[in-house]
Amino acid sequence: MTVQPIRLFGDPVLRTPADEVVDFDKELRTLVRDLTETMRDAGGVGLAAPQIGVGLRVFSFDVDDVVGHLINPVLHFPDEEEMDGDEGCLSVPGLYYDTKRRANVIAKGFAESGDPIQIVGTGLMSRCIQHETDHLDGVIFIDRLDTQSRKTALRDIRRADWYDPTRTVVKVSPHAAPSPFGLGR
Repeated sequence: MTVQPIRLFGDPVLRTPADEVVDFDKELRTLVRDLTETMRDAGGVGLAAPQIGVGLRVFSFDVDDVVGHLINPVLHFPDEEEMDGDEGCLSVPGLYYDTKRRANVIAKGFAESGDPIQIVGTGLMSRCIQHETDHLDGVIFIDRLDTQSRKTALRDIRRADWYDPTRTVVKVSPHAAPSPFGLGR
């Protein structure tokens, strides 16, 4: 297991949709271990493969003492209930904004072995699954903010000590505003 550097806002890999995993092999198992180790080292509750520069549909999570991963996730929402709450991102370190998400999610995908799995998430687990799946689609949580909050977030990012304007690529969200649940999920 190796702790990997986390890509920061502006890195193009964060805006590139990830490819589906087709090979459930040793390299995939190493990626899952690296994601988990890097996430834990950074103190996060989730980490997606693009955040360490790997363009595959894989993420790890550690929510309420439930540690795991999901490969090629597909999300379903059993109801319309929403929640608001602070959300942050290891690729946007130190910044948190009130972000609307669905309160409940059912995520289907695969384990590193290739076996199908399903995760039913509520509260923080639901938020984490949606946040990490967004990363796999090239979406960053600030894309989910209302217009004024997004402007504030971008201003705060430009003022952050980690910000590097020479690598920053800002793209408009592919999701129609103000709906926070694009992509038919």
